[in-house]
Amino acid sequence: MSAEHDSGGSLTRQPMAVWAVAFACVVAFMGIGLVDPILPVIADALDASEVQTELLFTSYLVVTGLAMLVTSFISSRIGAKRTLLWGLALIVAFSLLCALSVAVDVVIGFRAGWGLGNALFISTALATIVGATTGGSGAAIVLYEAALGLGMAVGPLLGGILGEASWRAPFFGVAVLMAIAFVAILVLLRSPAERPSPIPLAAPIRALRRPALGVLAATAVFYNIAFFVLLAYSPFPLGFGAIGIGLTFFGWGLALAVTSIWGAPLLLRFMRRTTVLLVVLPLLAADLAVAGVVVSTPSALVTCIVVGGLLLGICNTVLTESVMEATDLPRQVASSSYSAVRFLGGAAAPPIAAALGHALGDTAPYLFAASSALVATLVLLLGRRALGTVDARVADELEEAAAIGAGDAA
Repeated sequence: MSAEHDSGGSLTRQPMAVWAVAFACVVAFMGIGLVDPILPVIADALDASEVQTELLFTSYLVVTGLAMLVTSFISSRIGAKRTLLWGLALIVAFSLLCALSVAVDVVIGFRAGWGLGNALFISTALATIVGATTGGSGAAIVLYEAALGLGMAVGPLLGGILGEASWRAPFFGVAVLMAIAFVAILVLLRSPAERPSPIPLAAPIRALRRPALGVLAATAVFYNIAFFVLLAYSPFPLGFGAIGIGLTFFGWGLALAVTSIWGAPLLLRFMRRTTVLLVVLPLLAADLAVAGVVVSTPSALVTCIVVGGLLLGICNTVLTESVMEATDLPRQVASSSYSAVRFLGGAAAPPIAAALGHALGDTAPYLFAASSALVATLVLLLGRRALGTVDARVADELEEAAAIGAGDAA
């Protein structure tokens, strides 16, 4: 097996700059799940409805998604390091402003500003890690998705612990951690001697015309609806306090990280990328449907949430690898294009889920999420012919591994 899917030795032996960016990624992804355990607390403290509190996700994700379309344009002109630093600085500023806010509408607005910083950072971070990691793009993507999983795990836990003191405390906590990440990247990440060629402003939009990237982006829209219904709506039917919600999603995030690091590479030793997705997406739909049935039983719902984390970790890694391998586009363009659509799909999910829950009961949002996962499966199945390059590269690696094994046996 080539280093493309080596999640062992090559993954751990990386330059310090890679670890600095990876640490910052962990903190950046903490920001997504940070508000999860304090949603009910914010609703009580600021006299907000469930739909209003879910807009804390939506404003963040909408701006993140839209801004992703221009991040490659910006970073190709000012450089990856400056783009990362500007993104981190904006996150620090807007997380502090969230902590100091006195009304839910103001917090929603500042979360939008936070999303701008997040967009500048995340799309550039993926391209930076892929470019700097030793061991091939597969090792880089596993490391990136592991950072995502750990951030998703630690974010709710930190939010739950600090949220016991005040709903403002988690926002202050993220500001401090992001300031540390800012210093780490400033000191450890060197700017390349040559700046990449300027990327046209419309490049990420034009990239979606590529059949392979278009199919993967459309799949990601519906997949991320399922993802964010599970993440954003579940705190309400669980009925736990901030610590209980934080611990639940800590387990979910750890499950996501485990399968990102080990589960996805293991499956890819035996199956093509599209086959893995066509197996795991229906399993995710089934898990969400079961969550809708058992939603009134907290222990059963927690189990479904953690199982969902296991399945989401596999999908995240395989989808991201597929995007990086699907075209010959610059990594920044492919990452920006795919990530924009991915986050915009997720942005619609939280308020729709809250509205469905309010109108039809807690089962409805999970059935909506399960249906979205099935639509993602259908999109991928219908567009599979466009993904021949993605699957062919995995097949080449498997043939290489078999040849090496035969040579060793001889």
